[in-house]
Amino acid sequence: MDPNTGMLIIDKPQGITSHGVVSRVRKWFGTRKVGHAGTLDPMATGVLVLGLGRGTKLLTYIVGADKTYTATIRLGSSTPTDDADSAPDVFADPADLARVTEERIPAGAAALTGDIEQVPSAVSAIKVDGVRSYARVRAGEQVELRARPVTVSAFAVGAIRPGEDEAGRGHVDVDVEVTCSSGTYIRALARDLGRDLGVHGHLVALRRTRVGAFDLSGAVELPQDPASAPSPALMPLAEAAARVLPVIDLDRETATALMQGKFVDLDTAPAASGGHWAGIAGGELIAVLERREGRFKSATGITVPGRADG
Repeated sequence: MDPNTGMLIIDKPQGITSHGVVSRVRKWFGTRKVGHAGTLDPMATGVLVLGLGRGTKLLTYIVGADKTYTATIRLGSSTPTDDADSAPDVFADPADLARVTEERIPAGAAALTGDIEQVPSAVSAIKVDGVRSYARVRAGEQVELRARPVTVSAFAVGAIRPGEDEAGRGHVDVDVEVTCSSGTYIRALARDLGRDLGVHGHLVALRRTRVGAFDLSGAVELPQDPASAPSPALMPLAEAAARVLPVIDLDRETATALMQGKFVDLDTAPAASGGHWAGIAGGELIAVLERREGRFKSATGITVPGRADG
Protein backbone atom coordinates (compact mmCIF):
# COMPACT_ATOMS: atom_id res chain seq x y z
CA MET A 1 0.00 0.00 0.00
CA ASP A 2 1.37 3.40 -0.98
CA PRO A 3 1.98 5.34 2.29
CA ASN A 4 1.15 8.57 0.45
CA THR A 5 -2.33 7.44 -0.62
CA GLY A 6 -5.30 8.18 1.60
CA MET A 7 -7.31 10.97 3.19
CA LEU A 8 -6.08 13.62 5.60
CA ILE A 9 -8.29 15.92 7.69
CA ILE A 10 -6.53 19.19 8.50
CA ASP A 11 -7.62 21.69 11.14
CA LYS A 12 -6.78 24.71 8.99
CA PRO A 13 -5.24 27.62 10.88
CA GLN A 14 -6.27 31.22 10.29
CA GLY A 15 -4.37 33.35 7.81
CA ILE A 16 -3.50 30.72 5.20
CA THR A 17 -5.31 29.88 1.96
CA SER A 18 -6.52 26.39 1.18
CA HIS A 19 -3.96 26.31 -1.65
CA GLY A 20 -1.31 27.21 0.91
CA VAL A 21 -2.39 24.21 3.00
CA VAL A 22 -2.08 21.95 -0.04
CA SER A 23 1.41 23.29 -0.79
CA ARG A 24 2.53 22.67 2.79
CA VAL A 25 1.08 19.13 2.79
CA ARG A 26 2.91 18.37 -0.45
CA LYS A 27 6.19 19.19 1.31
CA TRP A 28 5.08 17.32 4.43
CA PHE A 29 4.47 14.05 2.58
CA GLY A 30 6.90 14.54 -0.28
CA THR A 31 4.28 14.15 -2.99
CA ARG A 32 2.76 16.46 -5.58
CA LYS A 33 -0.56 14.62 -5.78
CA VAL A 34 -2.66 16.44 -3.17
CA GLY A 35 -6.12 17.99 -3.55
CA HIS A 36 -8.91 19.30 -1.31
CA ALA A 37 -12.67 18.85 -1.12
CA GLY A 38 -13.73 22.50 -0.90
CA THR A 39 -11.89 25.65 0.10
CA LEU A 40 -11.90 27.74 3.25
CA ASP A 41 -11.22 31.48 3.17
CA PRO A 42 -7.93 32.62 4.76
CA MET A 43 -9.77 34.08 7.79
CA ALA A 44 -11.58 30.78 8.42
CA THR A 45 -10.33 27.82 10.43
CA GLY A 46 -11.37 24.21 10.74
CA VAL A 47 -12.01 21.10 8.71
CA LEU A 48 -10.26 20.87 5.35
CA VAL A 49 -10.52 17.43 3.74
CA LEU A 50 -7.49 16.48 1.63
CA GLY A 51 -6.90 13.52 -0.67
CA LEU A 52 -3.37 12.30 -1.32
CA GLY A 53 -2.26 10.04 -4.15
CA ARG A 54 -5.17 7.96 -5.40
CA GLY A 55 -7.23 9.62 -2.67
CA THR A 56 -7.66 12.64 -4.94
CA LYS A 57 -10.10 10.53 -6.98
CA LEU A 58 -12.42 10.22 -3.98
CA LEU A 59 -12.69 13.98 -3.45
CA THR A 60 -15.38 14.25 -6.14
CA TYR A 61 -17.74 12.32 -3.87
CA ILE A 62 -17.01 14.47 -0.81
CA VAL A 63 -17.03 18.02 -2.19
CA GLY A 64 -20.83 18.20 -2.34
CA ALA A 65 -21.39 17.07 1.25
CA ASP A 66 -23.27 19.26 3.71
CA LYS A 67 -21.21 21.25 6.20
CA THR A 68 -21.43 22.66 9.72
CA TYR A 69 -19.86 25.93 10.89
CA THR A 70 -19.61 27.98 14.03
CA ALA A 71 -19.34 31.70 13.37
CA THR A 72 -19.62 35.17 14.83
CA ILE A 73 -21.73 37.74 12.98
CA ARG A 74 -21.29 41.43 13.76
CA LEU A 75 -24.49 43.45 13.40
CA GLY A 76 -24.18 47.20 12.98
CA SER A 77 -21.80 47.50 10.04
CA SER A 78 -20.93 45.98 6.68
CA THR A 79 -17.71 45.57 4.70
CA PRO A 80 -16.98 45.33 0.95
CA THR A 81 -16.13 41.62 1.36
CA ASP A 82 -18.96 40.81 3.81
CA ASP A 83 -16.34 39.65 6.31
CA ALA A 84 -13.43 40.89 8.43
CA ASP A 85 -10.94 40.71 5.55
CA SER A 86 -11.88 44.31 4.76
CA ALA A 87 -12.70 47.31 6.95
CA PRO A 88 -16.31 48.34 7.71
CA ASP A 89 -17.48 51.09 5.38
CA VAL A 90 -21.22 51.33 6.16
CA PHE A 91 -22.61 51.71 9.69
CA ALA A 92 -26.07 51.41 11.19
CA ASP A 93 -27.96 54.27 12.76
CA PRO A 94 -27.65 53.83 16.56
CA ALA A 95 -31.42 54.11 16.92
CA ASP A 96 -31.92 51.21 14.48
CA LEU A 97 -29.31 49.11 16.26
CA ALA A 98 -31.05 49.73 19.59
CA ARG A 99 -34.20 48.14 18.17
CA VAL A 100 -32.38 44.85 17.44
CA THR A 101 -33.55 42.86 20.43
CA GLU A 102 -32.58 39.37 21.52
CA GLU A 103 -35.96 38.20 20.22
CA ARG A 104 -35.56 39.70 16.75
CA ILE A 105 -32.18 38.10 16.05
CA PRO A 106 -33.33 34.44 16.28
CA ALA A 107 -36.40 35.36 14.24
CA GLY A 108 -34.15 36.84 11.57
CA ALA A 109 -32.03 33.67 11.53
CA ALA A 110 -35.17 31.53 11.26
CA ALA A 111 -36.22 33.49 8.17
CA LEU A 112 -32.93 32.49 6.53
CA THR A 113 -33.37 28.80 7.36
CA GLY A 114 -34.59 26.15 4.94
CA ASP A 115 -34.48 26.22 1.15
CA ILE A 116 -33.56 29.79 0.24
CA GLU A 117 -32.24 31.80 -2.69
CA GLN A 118 -28.86 33.26 -1.75
CA VAL A 119 -26.82 35.87 -3.63
CA PRO A 120 -23.14 34.96 -3.12
CA SER A 121 -20.66 37.59 -2.02
CA ALA A 122 -19.19 39.51 -4.95
CA VAL A 123 -15.69 38.50 -3.80
CA SER A 124 -16.48 34.79 -4.10
CA ALA A 125 -14.59 32.41 -6.40
CA ILE A 126 -17.59 32.01 -8.72
CA LYS A 127 -16.60 32.55 -12.33
CA VAL A 128 -18.25 35.28 -14.42
CA ASP A 129 -17.50 34.81 -18.13
CA GLY A 130 -14.50 32.69 -17.20
CA VAL A 131 -13.04 35.11 -14.64
CA ARG A 132 -13.31 34.71 -10.85
CA SER A 133 -15.75 37.20 -9.37
CA TYR A 134 -13.23 38.35 -6.74
CA ALA A 135 -10.70 39.12 -9.51
CA ARG A 136 -13.25 41.34 -11.27
CA VAL A 137 -14.00 43.17 -8.01
CA ARG A 138 -10.31 43.74 -7.35
CA ALA A 139 -9.98 45.13 -10.86
CA GLY A 140 -12.60 47.75 -10.01
CA GLU A 141 -15.61 46.18 -11.70
CA GLN A 142 -19.11 46.18 -10.26
CA VAL A 143 -20.20 42.54 -10.04
CA GLU A 144 -23.74 41.38 -9.40
CA LEU A 145 -24.08 37.63 -9.02
CA ARG A 146 -27.33 35.76 -9.48
CA ALA A 147 -29.13 34.20 -6.56
CA ARG A 148 -28.66 30.46 -6.22
CA PRO A 149 -30.73 27.87 -4.35
CA VAL A 150 -29.10 26.62 -1.14
CA THR A 151 -30.35 24.80 1.91
CA VAL A 152 -29.71 26.03 5.44
CA SER A 153 -30.73 23.08 7.59
CA ALA A 154 -30.01 24.84 10.89
CA PHE A 155 -29.18 28.44 11.84
CA ALA A 156 -28.94 28.40 15.63
CA VAL A 157 -28.28 31.59 17.58
CA GLY A 158 -26.06 31.38 20.68
CA ALA A 159 -24.51 34.20 22.70
CA ILE A 160 -25.47 37.79 21.86
CA ARG A 161 -22.91 40.40 22.94
CA PRO A 162 -23.42 44.17 22.52
CA GLY A 163 -20.19 46.17 22.26
CA GLU A 164 -18.39 49.12 20.69
CA ASP A 165 -15.55 49.51 18.20
CA GLU A 166 -12.49 51.70 18.78
CA ALA A 167 -14.37 54.74 17.48
CA GLY A 168 -17.19 54.21 19.98
CA ARG A 169 -19.68 52.96 17.39
CA GLY A 170 -22.02 50.30 18.72
CA HIS A 171 -22.39 46.78 17.38
CA VAL A 172 -23.90 43.46 18.39
CA ASP A 173 -21.85 40.26 18.02
CA VAL A 174 -23.89 37.09 17.54
CA ASP A 175 -22.47 33.57 17.86
CA VAL A 176 -24.19 31.11 15.54
CA GLU A 177 -23.98 27.51 14.39
CA VAL A 178 -25.00 26.78 10.81
CA THR A 179 -25.53 23.50 8.99
CA CYS A 180 -25.97 23.97 5.28
CA SER A 181 -25.63 22.53 1.81
CA SER A 182 -22.46 22.80 -0.20
CA GLY A 183 -22.22 26.17 -1.94
CA THR A 184 -23.75 28.15 0.92
CA TYR A 185 -21.81 31.28 1.89
CA ILE A 186 -21.82 31.99 5.63
CA ARG A 187 -20.66 35.58 5.06
CA ALA A 188 -23.68 36.04 2.80
CA LEU A 189 -25.89 34.82 5.66
CA ALA A 190 -24.21 37.41 7.91
CA ARG A 191 -24.80 40.13 5.31
CA ASP A 192 -28.43 39.13 4.81
CA LEU A 193 -29.20 38.83 8.52
CA GLY A 194 -27.93 42.38 9.04
CA ARG A 195 -29.84 43.61 6.01
CA ASP A 196 -33.10 42.00 7.11
CA LEU A 197 -32.74 43.51 10.59
CA GLY A 198 -32.04 46.92 9.04
CA VAL A 199 -28.59 47.37 10.63
CA HIS A 200 -26.06 45.81 8.18
CA GLY A 201 -23.90 42.84 9.10
CA HIS A 202 -20.67 41.01 8.33
CA LEU A 203 -18.75 37.94 9.43
CA VAL A 204 -15.94 38.36 11.97
CA ALA A 205 -15.09 34.71 12.77
CA LEU A 206 -15.69 31.39 11.02
CA ARG A 207 -14.79 27.81 11.90
CA ARG A 208 -15.84 24.77 9.90
CA THR A 209 -16.48 21.87 12.26
CA ARG A 210 -17.73 19.23 9.82
CA VAL A 211 -17.69 18.26 6.14
CA GLY A 212 -20.08 15.36 5.62
CA ALA A 213 -18.80 12.47 7.74
CA PHE A 214 -15.49 14.18 8.55
CA ASP A 215 -15.18 16.40 11.60
CA LEU A 216 -12.62 17.95 13.91
CA SER A 217 -12.28 14.78 15.99
CA GLY A 218 -10.09 13.28 13.27
CA ALA A 219 -8.27 16.47 12.27
CA VAL A 220 -4.54 17.11 12.63
CA GLU A 221 -2.69 20.41 12.93
CA LEU A 222 -0.68 21.76 10.04
CA PRO A 223 3.04 22.06 10.92
CA GLN A 224 4.85 25.36 10.42
CA ASP A 225 7.89 23.50 9.08
CA PRO A 226 6.57 20.45 7.21
CA ALA A 227 10.05 19.38 6.05
CA SER A 228 11.08 18.57 9.63
CA ALA A 229 7.75 17.30 11.00
CA PRO A 230 6.88 13.58 11.02
CA SER A 231 3.91 12.90 8.76
CA PRO A 232 0.82 11.28 10.33
CA ALA A 233 -0.84 8.10 9.11
CA LEU A 234 -3.45 8.74 6.43
CA MET A 235 -7.02 7.49 6.62
CA PRO A 236 -7.26 4.43 4.33
CA LEU A 237 -9.41 4.98 1.26
CA ALA A 238 -11.70 2.07 2.10
CA GLU A 239 -12.48 3.66 5.47
CA ALA A 240 -13.02 7.11 3.95
CA ALA A 241 -15.21 5.75 1.16
CA ALA A 242 -17.36 3.81 3.63
CA ARG A 243 -18.12 7.09 5.41
CA VAL A 244 -19.29 8.68 2.17
CA LEU A 245 -20.87 5.89 0.11
CA PRO A 246 -22.77 2.64 0.68
CA VAL A 247 -20.40 -0.33 0.47
CA ILE A 248 -20.49 -3.34 -1.83
CA ASP A 249 -18.14 -6.14 -0.82
CA LEU A 250 -16.44 -7.68 -3.85
CA ASP A 251 -14.73 -11.01 -4.36
CA ARG A 252 -11.40 -11.15 -6.18
CA GLU A 253 -12.87 -12.20 -9.53
CA THR A 254 -15.45 -9.41 -9.55
CA ALA A 255 -12.87 -6.83 -8.40
CA THR A 256 -10.53 -7.83 -11.22
CA ALA A 257 -13.31 -7.56 -13.80
CA LEU A 258 -14.24 -4.07 -12.56
CA MET A 259 -10.60 -2.94 -12.66
CA GLN A 260 -10.50 -4.10 -16.27
CA GLY A 261 -13.47 -1.88 -17.12
CA LYS A 262 -16.01 -4.68 -17.45
CA PHE A 263 -19.67 -4.66 -16.46
CA VAL A 264 -20.56 -7.07 -13.66
CA ASP A 265 -23.73 -8.49 -12.15
CA LEU A 266 -24.21 -8.11 -8.40
CA ASP A 267 -27.05 -9.89 -6.64
CA THR A 268 -27.62 -7.27 -3.96
CA ALA A 269 -26.60 -3.67 -3.39
CA PRO A 270 -27.55 -1.26 -0.60
CA ALA A 271 -29.62 1.78 -1.50
CA ALA A 272 -27.58 4.70 -2.80
CA SER A 273 -29.28 8.09 -3.02
CA GLY A 274 -26.44 9.52 -5.11
CA GLY A 275 -26.22 6.57 -7.49
CA HIS A 276 -22.72 5.51 -6.45
CA TRP A 277 -21.26 2.73 -4.32
CA ALA A 278 -17.84 1.99 -2.82
CA GLY A 279 -16.59 -1.32 -4.22
CA ILE A 280 -14.26 -2.84 -1.60
CA ALA A 281 -12.27 -6.08 -1.80
CA GLY A 282 -9.87 -7.39 0.82
CA GLY A 283 -10.12 -4.17 2.79
CA GLU A 284 -9.08 -2.06 -0.20
CA LEU A 285 -11.16 0.40 -2.21
CA ILE A 286 -11.22 -0.92 -5.77
CA ALA A 287 -13.52 1.60 -7.44
CA VAL A 288 -16.51 3.84 -7.04
CA LEU A 289 -19.29 1.97 -8.84
CA GLU A 290 -22.32 3.07 -10.80
CA ARG A 291 -25.24 1.05 -12.15
CA ARG A 292 -26.28 1.06 -15.78
CA GLU A 293 -29.30 -0.93 -16.93
CA GLY A 294 -29.09 -3.16 -13.89
CA ARG A 295 -25.37 -3.96 -14.15
CA PHE A 296 -22.43 -2.37 -12.33
CA LYS A 297 -19.23 -0.86 -13.64
CA SER A 298 -16.45 1.35 -12.38
CA ALA A 299 -17.29 5.07 -12.45
CA THR A 300 -13.95 5.99 -10.89
CA GLY A 301 -11.18 3.42 -10.75
CA ILE A 302 -9.10 3.66 -7.58
CA THR A 303 -6.87 0.57 -7.53
CA VAL A 304 -4.93 -0.32 -10.68
CA PRO A 305 -5.18 -3.91 -12.03
CA GLY A 306 -3.12 -6.33 -10.00
CA ARG A 307 -3.27 -4.29 -6.77
CA ALA A 308 -6.33 -5.91 -5.16
CA ASP A 309 -5.79 -8.38 -2.37
CA GLY A 310 -9.34 -9.74 -2.64
